[in-house]
Amino acid sequence: MKKDNLVTVLKKDFKRNWMLYLMFVPILVYLIIFCYWPMNGILIAFQDYRPRRGIWGSDWVGFKHFKAFFTTYSCRQIIGNTLKLSLACLFFGFPAPVVLSLFLNELKSRRLGRMVQNITYLPHFISTVVVCGMVLNFVGSEGFIGSFYNQLTGSKGSMITRKELYIPIYVLSNIWEEMGWGTIVYLAALLSIDTTLYEAASIDVAGRWAKMFNVTIPGILPTFIITFILRMGRILSVGSDKALLLQTDATLEVSDIISTYVYRRGIHDQSWGYSSAVGLFTIVINITLITITNRLSKKVSGNSLW
Repeated sequence: MKKDNLVTVLKKDFKRNWMLYLMFVPILVYLIIFCYWPMNGILIAFQDYRPRRGIWGSDWVGFKHFKAFFTTYSCRQIIGNTLKLSLACLFFGFPAPVVLSLFLNELKSRRLGRMVQNITYLPHFISTVVVCGMVLNFVGSEGFIGSFYNQLTGSKGSMITRKELYIPIYVLSNIWEEMGWGTIVYLAALLSIDTTLYEAASIDVAGRWAKMFNVTIPGILPTFIITFILRMGRILSVGSDKALLLQTDATLEVSDIISTYVYRRGIHDQSWGYSSAVGLFTIVINITLITITNRLSKKVSGNSLW
């Protein structure tokens, strides 16, 4: 009986919203072709994959590639570099859009606020190759940042060739590139805060700082928690494009991360099974971290993804 009722409800809903279902079809096709069907490639991690023989024709080797990765001398260094870079971006870069959003929210001049938004949004729409090229020029020996640093410290050459400066350069350039774009979510959350809360705070003679800490920040806290949970799900998924573009032989010891290692082993060495195994390892760790973070968030604050 319940099944019949469900079918009837679905039929009525389809007749009423058939245009919405029709609009969803291209999205569903995209997800199947580009998101779910490629999951067959996970099998490569357990095979001695050969393109001529295909996925189903290649020899199965079990956990051979996983064991090879965990026993290699560079495993600990690569994972350590990835964690250092990712945690630095998380600690310094993740709060940056929140701070900028609070700053924009406190501006009385809408014209100035829009100008600041446009300036901070702009780097997001520039190609990563161009951004990295600009960064390399800025920190070069003749760049305005590099020349100032050399005069200040008495050193010579480009800043990007110094191992201890690679992570700061990467993190700061990442903040510059993505901080403005990240404010979109928080500005939308700020608009959803009930204005009567600010009116009530004004009646209680609350100042600007008091309103921020007692009304504004609690209002965007659920959004902050959700974005933090999603960010924890990418803790080992630092992209290879920027890391490779800023990478030099002198900084390889600190700049070689999981994604660059996978790129090198998969594309250069053509070890497709091995690189897939390393990629699968990062996926498992990311899923574990996002699950743990989600559960802790739900228990502590009541906010969660599921």
